[in-house]
Amino acid sequence: MAIQLSDYQDVLDELGETANAVLESNWHDAARVFTPRGLDTYLRGAAGLNSLGRGTDLVEAFLEAAPQVAREIGEEAVSELLSAAIKMYSRTSAAVLVLLFSTAPTAATRMGELELFKGYLGLLNTLLAQAPRSLRPMLSKLDVLLTHLTLGGLRRWAMWGVAAYRNKFDEQTAYFGLDSDDSRTIMKKEQRGVLFVDVQRRLIMYLRALWGQDFFLRPTSGDFETREGYRPYIEHYFIHLPDAFDDFSEQENAAAEDKIAGMELYRAAAAHASAHIMHSRYDPLAEDLSSLQKAMIGLVEDARVEALAIKAFPGLKQIWLNLLPTDQSKTDSTGALLDRMARAMADENYCNDDHPLVEAARALFQQASDRLSEQRLAWEIGRELAKQAESLGIRFNPNKDLPANPYRDDNRYLWVDQTEEADGILLPGQTKQVRKYVSVMEMWNNLDVEFAGDDAQEVWVLATEWFHDDGKSLNEKEGKPPMASPVHYPEWDYQTQLERPNWTTVLEKRPKLGEVAEIDAAIERNKPIISRLKHLIEAVQPQGVVRQRKQEDGDTIDINAAVDAMVSIRMGSQPDPRINIRTHLQIRDLSVVLLIDLSESTNDQVRDAEEGVTVLDMAREAAALLAEALNKVGDPFAIHGFDSNGRHDVEYYRIKDFDAPYSDVTKGRLAGMKGQLSTRMGAALRHAGSLLAQRASQKKLVILLTDGEPADNDVRDPQYLRFDTKKAVEELGRSGIRTFCLSLDPYADQYVSNIFGAKNYLVLDHVTRLPEKLPALYLSMTR
Repeated sequence: MAIQLSDYQDVLDELGETANAVLESNWHDAARVFTPRGLDTYLRGAAGLNSLGRGTDLVEAFLEAAPQVAREIGEEAVSELLSAAIKMYSRTSAAVLVLLFSTAPTAATRMGELELFKGYLGLLNTLLAQAPRSLRPMLSKLDVLLTHLTLGGLRRWAMWGVAAYRNKFDEQTAYFGLDSDDSRTIMKKEQRGVLFVDVQRRLIMYLRALWGQDFFLRPTSGDFETREGYRPYIEHYFIHLPDAFDDFSEQENAAAEDKIAGMELYRAAAAHASAHIMHSRYDPLAEDLSSLQKAMIGLVEDARVEALAIKAFPGLKQIWLNLLPTDQSKTDSTGALLDRMARAMADENYCNDDHPLVEAARALFQQASDRLSEQRLAWEIGRELAKQAESLGIRFNPNKDLPANPYRDDNRYLWVDQTEEADGILLPGQTKQVRKYVSVMEMWNNLDVEFAGDDAQEVWVLATEWFHDDGKSLNEKEGKPPMASPVHYPEWDYQTQLERPNWTTVLEKRPKLGEVAEIDAAIERNKPIISRLKHLIEAVQPQGVVRQRKQEDGDTIDINAAVDAMVSIRMGSQPDPRINIRTHLQIRDLSVVLLIDLSESTNDQVRDAEEGVTVLDMAREAAALLAEALNKVGDPFAIHGFDSNGRHDVEYYRIKDFDAPYSDVTKGRLAGMKGQLSTRMGAALRHAGSLLAQRASQKKLVILLTDGEPADNDVRDPQYLRFDTKKAVEELGRSGIRTFCLSLDPYADQYVSNIFGAKNYLVLDHVTRLPEKLPALYLSMTR
């Protein structure tokens, strides 16, 4: 049944006649683009703005703009816009807020994607804090600015104006109103060749013509400070392309006529990514590959899908060859070597390059030209090339050894299961799944479909398990444990010295099970260490009833001390009043969380260990030894792991909780740990601290086991997450939780000491010693 405007009579009465007239004229569009939940947010938001007492213009601007914003980038953007206005209203005038709403459709159209729109609102908030007078003139010229600038360009243009005219208010107004020469000069400098929003429709039609099907394209902005290292990528079947492409040339000072137009870059990037979607598939065995193996397999897979596409569409060959580097200089860079290998596999005329790895890549790929339809081809050739590269002593750093070609994606499509967590990505026309928390009686009386799938539009959640008459719960029958709701945590911005509320989202994920035999074998190999640690922990602090003599207050009288006191009185001297015995039960009252970094870098091989042994293998073995010893002693402990994929997806795995028994399930989860994604350390520490805060122990400790510094794919400033992690450690310390970092990065001394403090970290130079060092560290910290 459709929602009628009359259903919100209370809102209509509150808004007044003028606003009601505006609402009625926009109701048809609003009812078409909003879901019922979105309509409620739309109307309640208008009522909230009206209650601020800033005049009807503010309400009317919102009522007109919100449906247009929702039509462009979704109704969630309206909630973000409304939230931004509420935060700003106490610091600026109603006229500026009216401009904010009236220009929001323009911003939504030019951004074309929710995350970029959020970034735009964040920029406005930053400007309001640093240069509040700049907001009105900038919003009045927003249509001109966004016609020429991307979000990153707009940010750089705005920050230049703030820095140059911070205390010169007249010049500042002229700059942000595009009335000064500096303003127009900087805007021209930041102007990009081709903007994604201007060519999106043409690219969709281009791909539809190639493959006969639709592809979903999204703009995405790289680092707001620099565009270096910025590459396309595929995620959940969405092709993410840069929000702008400059004209391209290998030579820095090439003439304009010698450059390749930005539109050609877009065609090349979109065609390459779509070829991956058509011909490449995710392989679960990719979890066991090193970074160098992934780089080589990805390089061969790029050449394979392009060769298949060229067979169907020969014209694509020249588009891609024009963008592959032709420089044959023998540089030492691994990234440059990968570019030469890519050219050798794609161009049969590429010659005069006698590097053994380039020759091997060319020969192996040409020999397998009749097997291009087999994806295993890339695995076979890539692993062989990686083996040869290792024998030549070639090192690969995925963060530094980036290719020079601008069109190929980062190949995450090959390494990440696109169907995993895809329910969080909304396709056009889809609505977001709703989680509704209900009582037992509501569940009993109104539940329609007990065994609905994970794609249900509405999911009902009970605080406890829901059991049937046979004693089994719904979760047991479905074979799924209940999932925790997302948890939001703040994050510290060291540049503004302010906390960003609810900035990160921690999602607790189900730990996957591995082979229990692997953990049992590790325990069997290290039985002497486990036995020695058990005896050492038991000897550190005797447990049981302890009697303390010579106490002024106590439970019983010490007869000998009482007799001595009476003798002293008879002799006329001062007696010792400490004649009591105090009895108490002494126990080890502590709770410990071992928090393991499960980022992609833990898949790297350990130099001094056997072939194939990774950092994650050593961490797994160390955790197993510690768990085995603590289980024998009885100390309460938990083992958790984490990784991250941006601030909205910090994955947290509860491998063993405090109250859970140490069983084969825990061993299976330890064996099933895998390294992936990035390391947003502050959010993981805050979540571990919130779980520890629920414990009644006197001592609480988080031991963080990591092989690198905090990092994430949506943060380019290396200092940002370091300062946030330091802030998280300080917050835990104030709540009585000690944090200790065991780092496996031999170069970590400087940054890890700044984050955790001089006495709260240990850098382990030899990773092979981790299984014996971790239990010893635990012993020294819990005395």
